[in-house]
Amino acid sequence: MATDYDAPRKNEEDLNEDSIEELKARRAEKNSGAVDEDETEAAEGFELPGADLSGEELSVRVLPRQADEFTCAKCFLVHHRSQLAYEDNGQLVCSECAA
Repeated sequence: MATDYDAPRKNEEDLNEDSIEELKARRAEKNSGAVDEDETEAAEGFELPGADLSGEELSVRVLPRQADEFTCAKCFLVHHRSQLAYEDNGQLVCSECAA
């Protein structure tokens, strides 16, 4: 964008007044367009074809913790030993919680 260096410059008072008025105008514009809509309620009205899963059952086989796994003392998830970051007084912590 070209700049006209010969144009009269605004002093600090003019700049402050302009910026305050612009900020007030922007705030009014943002507030006027804001609509509070609950995403959950909006999604309940949509029905996807073939998405009726009311008769379906989920069956998952749960395995006990294996010898090469540990439970993190912070997030309580079971991780492989390769994700062990440190041990503090018998408390095992995974690398994700240690970060």
